[in-house]
Amino acid sequence: MNAIFAAHRRSLLWTVMRIVRDPSIAEDLAQETYLRARKAVENGRVEHIEGFLHQTARNLALDHLRRRKTRAGAEVEGLDEAFLAAVSADIPSIEQALIERQTLGVFQQALTTLPKRAQAVLLLSRIEEWSNLRIAEHLGISERTVFNDLKLAMAHCRDAIARLDGK
Repeated sequence: MNAIFAAHRRSLLWTVMRIVRDPSIAEDLAQETYLRARKAVENGRVEHIEGFLHQTARNLALDHLRRRKTRAGAEVEGLDEAFLAAVSADIPSIEQALIERQTLGVFQQALTTLPKRAQAVLLLSRIEEWSNLRIAEHLGISERTVFNDLKLAMAHCRDAIARLDGK
């Protein structure tokens, strides 16, 4: 993957540069392209890496332009300090943090009551973002077993959290 990216790096930079017209942003987006491509290759979802690299770079550049345009429309010049101080912070309240901590504890407890294989399947799928095929090969089981274990684990954890919420 590194060699392919290195071979196409200059072309990717120029593709992005033509869109964003800023060398440092182009460099950042090229690096993000590499990270996304590497993750996609690890998950086995890429057939033509060169095309994937260029399409990902182009999409990231266009997304950047959209975000910049949206931000420019939302930002207002000349806001006074009093107004800015009155805007609430984007952090959870103490109550929300306690609820989330309690929910996490219930989730962790539910996870520990699952069979070891179901725990592994859930963690590899949802945390490590592995494909079912990769999990099956890693654990030496069928994809269908991975699917069933994942379904069991998700339902078990969801039910435990629902009991906490009183649903």
